[in-house]
Amino acid sequence: MNKIVTSAIFLFAFFASKAQSEYGVQVYKNQGEALNYRILYPENFSSDKSYPIILFLHGSGERGDDNTKQLVHGSRMFIDSSFRKAYPCVVIFPQCPKEDYWSNADVDRNPGGFGLIFKNLGEPTQAMALLVSMMDSIADLKYSRDNQIYVGGLSMGGMGTYEILARRPNMFAAAFPICGGGNTEAASLYAKKVDLWVFHGAKDDVVLPSNSVDMVIALRKAGGNAKFTLYKDANHNSWDSTFAEPGLMSWLFSNVKNQ
Repeated sequence: MNKIVTSAIFLFAFFASKAQSEYGVQVYKNQGEALNYRILYPENFSSDKSYPIILFLHGSGERGDDNTKQLVHGSRMFIDSSFRKAYPCVVIFPQCPKEDYWSNADVDRNPGGFGLIFKNLGEPTQAMALLVSMMDSIADLKYSRDNQIYVGGLSMGGMGTYEILARRPNMFAAAFPICGGGNTEAASLYAKKVDLWVFHGAKDDVVLPSNSVDMVIALRKAGGNAKFTLYKDANHNSWDSTFAEPGLMSWLFSNVKNQ
């Protein structure tokens, strides 16, 4: 058993180190404020070519200023050699500062699951304002394929996914929020413009699955195309099941925004 545990720890450390070496360290600055992020370019990247862009938003546990923790979940999926050959793209992992939040929400942390109140859009959090500005600048780059920009995220990042869709409904071709939630009233802003595949664990006692259910209902009522996968045995960590979903990436890249 000790050998198994030791091997697992070694493999985790190896892949974590590999992810850190593959993703370049960057800092976006705007009006005296800064947002850390990591970026993964496709193999044989050329700035004269255009590529799809994937923005991935981490959860609350990965907030900070080390520009590393945001790679804990999801980053390994994109450095897999088979993925990189099948889907050459640029992948971006920003890091939310410790005391900030991606979405404009009041969060009541309690043992029965987070109590979440998603506010009307209003002023974004500082982290979201910087994120939107950063994505505007990246979308303007020559290598950015502006009809194939995607966003996904887990937990707080799932909430941030809905938030940035509402703030930039014309930017993204598709999105995959995981164990998140959002402002149902804002769903109409992007429901018909962005295809979504929503994921949640049925046993989630941190961010209750009703948050995703409410968003899917709101999106469909607003005329949107929202797929929903509820993993019956998953608790809050439904992202591992999502990352292993065999059709996720082919679905994501099949979405191309009409210009």
